Amino acid sequence: MKILYIATSFPKQNKGDTIYTDLAEALKEAGHHITIAVSEQAKNLKKTEFKKERGFNVLRIVTGNYYDVGIFEKGITTLKIPFIMKRGISKYLRDEQFDIVLYEAPPVTNASLVNWVKKKFKCSSYLMLKDIFPQNAVDIGVIKKNSLIYKFFKMKEKQLYSSADTIGCMSEGNRSYILKENPDLEKNKIEIFPNTKRLTSEFYTKEFTMRGKYGIGKSDCVFLFGGNMGKPQYIDLLCEAVFECKDCDNIFFLFVGRGTEKYKLENVIKNNKIQNALVVDNLPRVEYEQILKEIDVGLIILDPKFTIPNYPSRILSYMEYSKPVLAATDMTTDFKELINSSGCGKWVFSGDKKIFIEEIKNMANDSRLKQMGENGRKYIVENLYLDKSVKILEEYFKREKR
Repeated sequence: MKILYIATSFPKQNKGDTIYTDLAEALKEAGHHITIAVSEQAKNLKKTEFKKERGFNVLRIVTGNYYDVGIFEKGITTLKIPFIMKRGISKYLRDEQFDIVLYEAPPVTNASLVNWVKKKFKCSSYLMLKDIFPQNAVDIGVIKKNSLIYKFFKMKEKQLYSSADTIGCMSEGNRSYILKENPDLEKNKIEIFPNTKRLTSEFYTKEFTMRGKYGIGKSDCVFLFGGNMGKPQYIDLLCEAVFECKDCDNIFFLFVGRGTEKYKLENVIKNNKIQNALVVDNLPRVEYEQILKEIDVGLIILDPKFTIPNYPSRILSYMEYSKPVLAATDMTTDFKELINSSGCGKWVFSGDKKIFIEEIKNMANDSRLKQMGENGRKYIVENLYLDKSVKILEEYFKREKR
């Protein structure tokens, strides 16, 4: 297969890996030709560049800032992306040939770009649906339902689904929701395309270098929240937990990442002089992986008001490193079925702060943590290994060739 992958985020190799970089590398290793066209943030790069990264061509087209910015700037960038990307692809990839254009959502504004690519290169399209917008923004109060902006993005969402020859959903709950809300879509156009992960063989450690660096006791039960800290992640619940557990000698909270709501955690820790919680900015890949080896429980939080079935990918790193999970999410998602079927941790409703805090205290003293972590590692090996995604795309290509 010759694949053009249009991405909104594709870290350079020295900046870390994601499920998207893992997939691109796996496709290359399977013998496929892949080219990445990524909409690069202006704060990361001054001008467009085209070079080899990770063994394949990566075209970084500067389109504007999308992450860790206000909603207005993010909205403007979202609208600009298709036009600027077309110009960059025309300039740098005009002589290439592609069989498939692979792309993701969000954003939902790339339908015109994808349709243009399909026509220009005479290729088919595969959408990896990772978020359901604008309904997710409505759920957490960012957009008002039936407002002009909602109607505009709802139109863009329908156009995006229409631009795809096949839509890959993260879970059965995702698939059912999309079919229910979009009855005009053909059922056979939508399939399951789960989040998958490349696994490391070194997931245990006898060294506690990161605990020493951050002043965390070797006997503390460390709860890690790693990744984006925005409105969807319901940071208010984490603030409540940190405050209520401030006197628990055997519990330590470590927050690593970025996001518009991170300041809330920083403020509650500072204002209450809390000693058993720490917020750290994004870390180099090696340091974050060492932290994963040393922590005890991975946290996953989602706003309780969500009516869409989110499926957070951050669980994969916890499972990869044999770490049990404590997930607090809305009632809609089928994410809790993954937790229960794999036996990799505990799930609670994020709308019940009392139960969440009780579960933190229970897990800090639970002798079964190691077994839960091993269950998660076993589940990802058997069900969510990276080869599964490659095979799904290969099967899709075979169908398109018939």
